Amino acid sequence: MAYARTIAQAFRRRGLDPAAALEAAQITPPVFQDPGACISARQMELLSGAAMQALDDEALGAFSRRLPWGSYGMLARASITAPELGLALRRWCRHHALLTDDLRLHLELAGESARLDIEEGPAHRCLAPDARELSLVHLLRNVHGLACWFIDSRIPLQAVDLPFAAPAHDAAFAHMFPGPVHFGAPRAGLRFDARYLDLPLRRDEAALSQMLQRALPLTVLQYRRDRLLVQQVRQVLRAGGEAARSAGGIARALNLSARTLHRQLREEGALLQQLRDEVRCEQARELLWRSDRPVKQVAAAVGFRNEKSFIRAFRQWTGSAPAAFRAAASQLRT
Repeated sequence: MAYARTIAQAFRRRGLDPAAALEAAQITPPVFQDPGACISARQMELLSGAAMQALDDEALGAFSRRLPWGSYGMLARASITAPELGLALRRWCRHHALLTDDLRLHLELAGESARLDIEEGPAHRCLAPDARELSLVHLLRNVHGLACWFIDSRIPLQAVDLPFAAPAHDAAFAHMFPGPVHFGAPRAGLRFDARYLDLPLRRDEAALSQMLQRALPLTVLQYRRDRLLVQQVRQVLRAGGEAARSAGGIARALNLSARTLHRQLREEGALLQQLRDEVRCEQARELLWRSDRPVKQVAAAVGFRNEKSFIRAFRQWTGSAPAAFRAAASQLRT
């Protein structure tokens, strides 16, 4: 509800009454005044849409000049022809600077991670705390939601940085961002796996025109499908350690619940046990090929409690026993 009150203040700064927008979102006066009340994603969508149109400002009064209705749609149209997400986001960030100097976005690579940072101008840093918070959160959700839509995939976040102290409603951030949130950071930004930048865009102009008829859900709802989830699960399994021992550990490493992990894997046509077996098989083949370790040690190294179980599983995976596989590999080397 704090965001609803911030949007209402944007109306009042323009000398307008927010009552019609609140009514469109079915937010009654008693609920609006309740400091502990919450609004649904649908109510936030309706309220934001009504306010943006009434104010003719998609920034909701947070920038030095208005962003007329359709501004963010124009940015999406300028990016839709990019072959992959990385170029689309770089175009979006560059074109956003043409709309306002208050916030500038930068996309950078740092090892295996990509980072999208927001650089605030002096005017934006001087906003009232509630207006500044909503503006930064809205922009981060906007660009993250659009990026997910472009590639038709959930993009888990490795970190979300916010340059303000944790508000009273900090619990709501878990619903807004799929990743750990850090308050009191030097600047606002998102960090995620850089491999998403290489994924091709799966949308065209026709899909964009249809989406823009109701674009705001992208800013208030999180994507479910993750096109890199199978690769990420494999990565956790290969790394081993405590996280790889159970579905719960793998899910926590990927900022998911175990139930969500299993559901999303099914949507990608994969099962956790199947992936675990594939990784174990790859590791076992590698150890048998490149080392002289006894089969018993190889079995333990890939997570089997006894040699017999490993031999049985390896034969199911490859059609041959570990010793036979090693002998064949030795002949190939010579």
